[in-house]
Amino acid sequence: MNIRLLASVLIAVFLLMAGNGLLGTLLPISAASAGYSAETIGLIGSSYFLGMLVGTWMAPAIVGRAGYIRAFAAYAAVAAVATLAFPIAPWPAAWVVCRALIGFCFAGLFSVSDGWINAKATNANRGRMLAMSNVVNFSGSALGQQLLRADEPRSFTLFSAVAGLFMVSLLPMSFTAAEPPSAPKRGRLDIKSLYMASPVGAVAMTLVGFVNGTFWSLAALYIERLGLGTAVVSNFMTAMIIGSAVGPYPIARLSDRMDRRLVIIATAASAALFEIGLILSGAKVALLYPLGFLLGLGLPVLYPLVAAHTNDRIGKEGTLTVASTLLFLYCTGAITGPLTASILMARFGDIMLFVYCATIHSAIVAYVAWRMLRRQAPTARVEVDKTIAEEAGGRRAAP
Repeated sequence: MNIRLLASVLIAVFLLMAGNGLLGTLLPISAASAGYSAETIGLIGSSYFLGMLVGTWMAPAIVGRAGYIRAFAAYAAVAAVATLAFPIAPWPAAWVVCRALIGFCFAGLFSVSDGWINAKATNANRGRMLAMSNVVNFSGSALGQQLLRADEPRSFTLFSAVAGLFMVSLLPMSFTAAEPPSAPKRGRLDIKSLYMASPVGAVAMTLVGFVNGTFWSLAALYIERLGLGTAVVSNFMTAMIIGSAVGPYPIARLSDRMDRRLVIIATAASAALFEIGLILSGAKVALLYPLGFLLGLGLPVLYPLVAAHTNDRIGKEGTLTVASTLLFLYCTGAITGPLTASILMARFGDIMLFVYCATIHSAIVAYVAWRMLRRQAPTARVEVDKTIAEEAGGRRAAP
């Protein structure tokens, strides 16, 4: 694996996620200090994912027209301008629009980075390359959290820092010596064609969105309601993040050496067991931290594992469309999952959070195992139908 082929992309992603991580924490704090209601703050947060959902539909067409590097530059520049608008236009409606616009841009940025990585990867190293991107994501986000200490939340300084990080991410992409992938010839999402090529990719990615969106949105609330104090909440989430930083690469490396679906099954099954452990542990702090760390090892890696398995069945020319379609399915689950889980928690108690997550992970295990009985693992590049077929050079997935 030649890391130099991806260095510019990974550096750019790190800078973007440092800015986005800071902004994700900065906005609700600034909104609360400005007197915005809880409903308004929630609407601002939701608008990011709604913008991202729309962005996934348009990313293939935009990148197909402008190319990878110019599209990346345009997305990052618009995100920077939208960020500077927050302190300039401190009105709820303006913040909703700006946050949605940033979500739209990040859908394109993620599509470009994931599409680039998959185009340069092979079946022998795709899992590791996507997992490395995942580690960079979490590392950048962690740095962004620390930058919050630099000034007061409502100051122009922190918003300027976010915009600066977005703009600086243009440098490694603009001066890269690596040849960018060819732009997709037809830019259009096609969920049906993706499902025909990889049922596991389409179904499992949606379920991963359900459970990841739910866990990261509500886990802290669950721990806080145990009455253990904010320090325990912080330590539990820190244990999760540490696990999320160290787990993806070795798990993905293993998936490069065997049928990825077996690794997906093992990872999802382990997550379900650890979630059951959290149900049984109650308020025992001695169990919460190690269980949080163990769950962090596997929870984030399901996305790159499923994405790698899907791209194993798709030609290199179709990677941008595949990345956008997978992100669309993930966002659909990430928007719907927390809402469903919060309704269950309100009706049956907070414990339903981990019952819900364990059930979704078990569903992933069951579905992937069923698909393994119907289709062998890809050993060579194969064809797919319709839109993806035209972008992948007319190759078709094995039945």
